[in-house]
Amino acid sequence: MFVKSLGYVGVASPDAKQWLEFGPEILGMQPVEAGADTVFLRMDDADHRLAVHYGDRNRMLYAGWDVGSEEQLHALAERLEERGISYNQGTDEECADRAVLGLLAVQDPMGLRHEFFYGQKLVPNSFHPARPMSRFVTGSQGLGHIVLATPNLKQCDQFFRDVLGFRKSDEIYTFMDLWFYHCNPRHHSLALTPMPGVRGLHHVMVEVADLDDVGAAYDECMSRNIPLSMTLGRHVNDRMVSFYVRTPAGFDIEYGWGAITVDDEVWTVAQYDRPSVWGHRMVAETPPGALEMSD
Repeated sequence: MFVKSLGYVGVASPDAKQWLEFGPEILGMQPVEAGADTVFLRMDDADHRLAVHYGDRNRMLYAGWDVGSEEQLHALAERLEERGISYNQGTDEECADRAVLGLLAVQDPMGLRHEFFYGQKLVPNSFHPARPMSRFVTGSQGLGHIVLATPNLKQCDQFFRDVLGFRKSDEIYTFMDLWFYHCNPRHHSLALTPMPGVRGLHHVMVEVADLDDVGAAYDECMSRNIPLSMTLGRHVNDRMVSFYVRTPAGFDIEYGWGAITVDDEVWTVAQYDRPSVWGHRMVAETPPGALEMSD
């Protein structure tokens, strides 16, 4: 397996500046404004985990995956060359922007950009939650997880499993089919959902260390009338208690607590016919605005 964890996510939005309020006051993240066009958000002592760049429309720009070392990055480059998959070496400017020592970039089968890096910048004891809360669950489990919409589920499954080494966690078949993948003990760092003719970022999950942190964020959304996509509930597969809120960049944030972890020594892939044990009722009538038509 090449990937160790999800390191960062970058999106574009015409409402990037709204994250200077949404990130800290709703999510508890620490904002770092970088010039006129980008807002960086911290969740721990990593330089940043979310980057919101100004753009003319809401869309995912890149997902950054930590491979752990320069040697692993070279090994991944060799694997891509063997499979005939083109990639680009990260420029000095891109590495500086992502606060990493080195990276290479690949387009997945649906045309979304994935960056594989090593040497993420860490500043010990630099993270300070923007509102009272415990902490975000990151470390070896990374940022959290992303869910991507794809017009070709099997083609993307082959790319992430056979080329990159992700392992299947389980599958859900319901109003929204989902395949889940892990690369560390987090139940899933990636999930794919088939949407004919559509690609893009459905949601990003961040996990907190205390259930009360979820309740506090939920209350903030209620008091400010911030649109929810799904109400509070508990998922059937990873057992996370969470809710989904629509962000100023169009995609959803799943804000959760209490997920189980995966042990590959004993883990078996399962299928489920519902997404949740309780709750998670749909609220938003429209899909996330960070999705776009595929080519």
